[in-house]
Amino acid sequence: MPCRSVAVVVAAIAARNLAGAGLAQPLTWVFSSLVLLMNVVIVYSNRTAVRSVTAAFQRKGDPELARVQVAPFLRAAENAFPRWVRAQAHIRNTVVFAGSAIALLAVSLG
Repeated sequence: MPCRSVAVVVAAIAARNLAGAGLAQPLTWVFSSLVLLMNVVIVYSNRTAVRSVTAAFQRKGDPELARVQVAPFLRAAENAFPRWVRAQAHIRNTVVFAGSAIALLAVSLG
């Protein structure tokens, strides 16, 4: 789901929560939990990229791919991006984790 769509859904659920709509709290639980879990999966896949790409290259059985040193290859690819890309990813993760936690805490207490 594109980021704008997620933001629109989050804003709509937040507005319904502020308006006191009864269905808003269960929607917050479901949607915030899903967003939190999706971000966990993204972070996990980023952390295990070397292992995943190495396994994928091995499955291909291509001798050219077998010679690729995956860790330096991925590091070079990551370093090819401007510095702000990494900062943006950290900010996104912080906002998603904190926002989801705050939303879940708010509906738990409210």
